[in-house]
Amino acid sequence: MLTNIRRESTGNDCGPFDDASGLVLNLTPVAVFTTALSGMQSLQAFSLLNIPCVFCVSSHMKAFLSRQRRRLIAVLFLLALHSPHCVAQSNISAPIIQAVEIGNGITLHYVDQGKGVPVIFVHGSLSDGGYWADQVGEFAKHYRAIAYSRRYNYPNSNPVRAGYSAVTDAEDLAAFIGTLHLGRVVVIGHSYGALTALFLAAKHPELVRALVLAEPPAVSLLTHLPGDEAKTGKAMFEDIQRRMVTPMRQAFAKGYRDAGIGVFIDYVFNDPHAWEQMSRSARDETLRDAHEWDVMMTTGILFPDIAPSTIRKITTPSLLLSGAKSYPFLGLISEELARLLPNREAIVVPDAGHQMWYQAPDTCREHVEAFLTNVGIQ
Repeated sequence: MLTNIRRESTGNDCGPFDDASGLVLNLTPVAVFTTALSGMQSLQAFSLLNIPCVFCVSSHMKAFLSRQRRRLIAVLFLLALHSPHCVAQSNISAPIIQAVEIGNGITLHYVDQGKGVPVIFVHGSLSDGGYWADQVGEFAKHYRAIAYSRRYNYPNSNPVRAGYSAVTDAEDLAAFIGTLHLGRVVVIGHSYGALTALFLAAKHPELVRALVLAEPPAVSLLTHLPGDEAKTGKAMFEDIQRRMVTPMRQAFAKGYRDAGIGVFIDYVFNDPHAWEQMSRSARDETLRDAHEWDVMMTTGILFPDIAPSTIRKITTPSLLLSGAKSYPFLGLISEELARLLPNREAIVVPDAGHQMWYQAPDTCREHVEAFLTNVGIQ
């Protein structure tokens, strides 16, 4: 399983990651929120994940950062190239980071740009709202684009509550939509953010006008695959539980965050020494982004079940985005979602892996905009 993942040296001191597309992510970037303060641009650094979501291991981040530097006027968040202490300065007008209390003692931070139909972006695990830096400004030309950070992701500081999972995030998102009086929205989710969006559509269909799902890890579906895929799916599910989820939970329960993240990294790379071979600075950066797993792996559920019958009832117009070179089990899940969702379009992005939003940002955006036009959302 995942035998097509590889590691390779790029000549720096950070352990680069790549997925089946062969595109490398160097583990040193820092995203920067921008906000206006007394007529000046005040920048607060926050970690833009070394590994942007549960199963994301990369894009060519250097190319992404270079592209970002050329598009500063369009973006909401800036990416710094080298140090987590590096803070850029700019005179560019930018949206203010806002915070909203959604109830039950939970506050979410977000940015809000543009006018029109609300489009909400939901990031994956070990990430934050800065994941969508390359997209919000572009979508804001035609829509009201909103990117927020989920409950336990920067810059949020929320109380620890037992039972945390994508189901919780879906309820938070429903409350967020209601508190801001957004009405029916378009939701674009990537990886764990896509799983959040899937649960939102299942539990609160009245809130969702359209759904864009980029490879949600709806892992429980692997146990329900039809025909010849059934045996393969069950084997993958059991392997994920046995070699990743269970040892991660055991490590986090003992307070061994380093070991818990190491289990994940080693599993994704299919290399028992992948984590230990990363540089100290790269590991530290990754560990700083792990608070949501501190909560989820000790008192919550990493991959909550979602039944095929539940998905069949989702009639919301849906677009499934997949990377042609992504991980095999995510491909099987996307194929099953395509079979189950009654009102869906499925697109496979060539020459991209799980990080298709970094590897092919324009292609993904064009597909989404065409989909929205086709379903009458402009």
